[in-house]
Amino acid sequence: MTTAMILVPRTPIRSGDVVMLKAMISHPMETGYRRSEKGEEIPRNIIRRMICRYDGVEVFSVDMHQAIAANPFMSFGVVATKSGPVEFEWVGDNGFRHRQSAQLNVTG
Repeated sequence: MTTAMILVPRTPIRSGDVVMLKAMISHPMETGYRRSEKGEEIPRNIIRRMICRYDGVEVFSVDMHQAIAANPFMSFGVVATKSGPVEFEWVGDNGFRHRQSAQLNVTG
């Protein structure tokens, strides 16, 4: 089962402020390098890409590979310009896709 957590600032944000966006996803990651107890290869199952859009515009993306942590945590700054949705999208092997969003509230 996949779950994600997005953290956006709850304190008042003014237009022009740099804010930190944080996201973590829990996903059954598998590198593809391990074998089962029977010696069979365990197929790779990783998150390959994360994209963040702020008010519909891509503001951050990252490509991931086998060495990424089992539950990847990302933190990065963006310039707040106006209130709007912050949408995270994770894409992985075997057709995996997960989206989750939060609202960024900007004053002034």
